[in-house]
Amino acid sequence: MEFVKSYWWLFFIVLLVGVLMNVYKDLKRIDHKKFMDNKPELPPHRDFNDKWDDDDDWPQKK
Repeated sequence: MEFVKSYWWLFFIVLLVGVLMNVYKDLKRIDHKKFMDNKPELPPHRDFNDKWDDDDDWPQKK
């Protein structure tokens, strides 16, 4: 148990390396060209800012 108490950071690094390796393998499996070819269309952006954009407080140019 003393070994675990002294070298806990080593277990953490080994765990972190294992997680990063799995993430790397999963990301390599993604085919981005196929996704870009079949990419769905985005819906129009609706933020309803056009209602208050008409009320500008800027001074009018003469």
